[in-house]
Amino acid sequence: MTTGTLALIVLAIAVVGFILGRQRALSLVSGDSRKLHSRPGYYGQVVLLFTAVPALLLMLAWLFLQPIVVENRVSATIPDGVVPEGGSRSLVMSDVRRIADGLDALMSAGRFSEDDLTDMRADFVDVRTRLGEVGVALGSDVQPPVFEAAKLYRDNTSTGRALMTGAVLLVALGLLVWSFTRISPAQRARNASESFVKALLLGASTVAVLTTVGIVASLLLETFNFFKMYPARDFFFSTTWNPQFRGGSDLGIIPLLWGTLYVSLVALLVAVPIGLMIAIYLSEYAGKRVRGFAKPAIEVLAGIPTIVYGLFALITVGPFLRDWLAQPLGLGNSSSSVLTAGLVMGIMLIPFVSSLSDDIINAVPQAMRDGSYALGATQSETVKQVILPAALPGVVGAILLAASRAIGETMIVVMGAGAAARLGLNPLEAMTTVTVKIVSQLTGDTEFASPETLVAFALGLTLFVFTLGLNVLALYIVRKYREQYE
Repeated sequence: MTTGTLALIVLAIAVVGFILGRQRALSLVSGDSRKLHSRPGYYGQVVLLFTAVPALLLMLAWLFLQPIVVENRVSATIPDGVVPEGGSRSLVMSDVRRIADGLDALMSAGRFSEDDLTDMRADFVDVRTRLGEVGVALGSDVQPPVFEAAKLYRDNTSTGRALMTGAVLLVALGLLVWSFTRISPAQRARNASESFVKALLLGASTVAVLTTVGIVASLLLETFNFFKMYPARDFFFSTTWNPQFRGGSDLGIIPLLWGTLYVSLVALLVAVPIGLMIAIYLSEYAGKRVRGFAKPAIEVLAGIPTIVYGLFALITVGPFLRDWLAQPLGLGNSSSSVLTAGLVMGIMLIPFVSSLSDDIINAVPQAMRDGSYALGATQSETVKQVILPAALPGVVGAILLAASRAIGETMIVVMGAGAAARLGLNPLEAMTTVTVKIVSQLTGDTEFASPETLVAFALGLTLFVFTLGLNVLALYIVRKYREQYE
C-alpha cells in the first residue's frame, strides 16, 4: 500500500468518526442539542482529530526513521571487499538503492517474481540484463553481494511498509473507538477540539523555525568538515578561485564575493532610482485611474521567472552591450558581463523597490503634508523636504531587502555574467557570484568527501550570514519606522 493511499484511508476513517461522534452526541440527549455542553459538531471534531492526527504523525515519523534503520542494517551486511578502493560505503549503498528500485519496477511490470529473487546470485547476468531493461544502468564493478544487499534492502523496506500500514491503521481505529466511547453530554468537546487545533497551529508555526535550524545545522556541520580539509585562512583571504578535483585546488572566496557585490551594486544602481521615482509618482502625483493601472502593471515584473530574465540577458541585452559598447570602446568581446547581469537584475528588482517604497510613502501621515502646504510649500518641496525624510528609514529598509534579493540571484548571473571568478573593475568583463559557484560545485554525481564539493556548504554559510545580516538590518529599520508613524 502506498503512502498516499494509507493517508486517504486514515482520513476516510476520521471522517466516519466525525459522523459517528456527532450522531452519538445527539443520541445521548435524544436529539436535544441544548443538553450538550458543546455543539454536536465539536464532538465529531474530537473523534476526527484523535483518529487522524496521531495516526498521521506516526506515519510521518515512520517514513523518516525507516530509511535510516534499513540502510544501517543493509550497510552492515556488505563485505569490506565490495567497497571500491578510494571510495566509500555510501557509493555502494547508492547502487543498492537503485537495484532495489529496479527490482520493484520489474516485479510491478510482471517480469520478475519472488522465485527469481531466491535465485538471484545464480542468475547474476540475467538480473543485470533485466535491470537494464527498466533503465537501471550498472557499472562493471557491481558485484553479486551488492545484489544480495539490494534484495535485503527491498525485503526490509517492504516489511517496514507493511508494519507501518498495520500500526497506523491500528492506531487510527483504536483511537476512534476510544474517543467515541468517551463521548458524554457533559464532555467539554469544544475545549478539547480548540486545544487540539491550537496545538496544531503551534506545531505549524514552528515549521519555519525548525527548518531554519535544520538548514543552519547542516551548513555548519558540512562547513566544519570542509575546514578540516582546507585551511580557513586560505578560504577567506585567498584571491584565487581554481577548484581542481584531482588535487591542488585554490578555493579563495574573495573573487566570488567581489563578483557578487559588483553585480548587486550595478543592479541597485538601476533599480533604486527608477523604483523610487516610480513610487513617488504613484503615491504623490498619479491619479486613482493611473495608479490603479500602473502599479499592477509594474508588479507584473516581479512575477516573471528569473530564467526568463536570464534568457533576456543572454539573447538581447548581452549582445547589444557587446556590439554597441564593449567592442567599440575596446573593453571586451564577450556578451557575458557584470553590466549585462546588473542591468537585467535591476529591472527585476524595480517592483521590489517601487512597491515597498510606495507603501511606505503612503504611510506617512497626511497631517505632515497638510502642515507643509499650510506653510506655503509647493508639492515638490513637500516631497523633497517632508515626505522623503520622513519615509527615509522605510525606504532604506526596502533597498536592503532588494539587495538581499540581488545577492541571492543565480539564473540571471549564470546566463548574463558568465562563470569567470576574477577581481576587476571593468563592468564589461565576465565575472561570477557565490550562488553560481555553489551550483557548479554541486553539479554532477559527486560525493561529499572532498574539499571541492564541501566548499559549496562553506560558500552557502557565508552567503547565509551575509544576507541574514542585511535582512535583520532592514527589518529593524522598517520596524523602527512603523513604531514611529503608525
